Amino acid sequence: MANKRTLGISDSATSIPDWADYVAQDADGTWWAYEAEPNQQDTGWYENEVGRIQRLGKTAPPADFREMLIKLTETFKKAADSHLNK
Repeated sequence: MANKRTLGISDSATSIPDWADYVAQDADGTWWAYEAEPNQQDTGWYENEVGRIQRLGKTAPPADFREMLIKLTETFKKAADSHLNK
């Protein structure tokens, strides 16, 4: 598996770290990587006091940030790695 993965968040976005199991986008468009499932707040997501968190970048705000929590399954990770290693 490659050391880092990306979701095409933006050309200047930080790669998704290998330890991340979730990515989420806040209402303002900011993307975050989380090691553990984050909690939802009024306008975005926040760490649940366990695991690591890293800011990835920012794109246009989503229509509904509550739909922007993505669990990075092994299938998704393998597909991302396959795409990146072409």
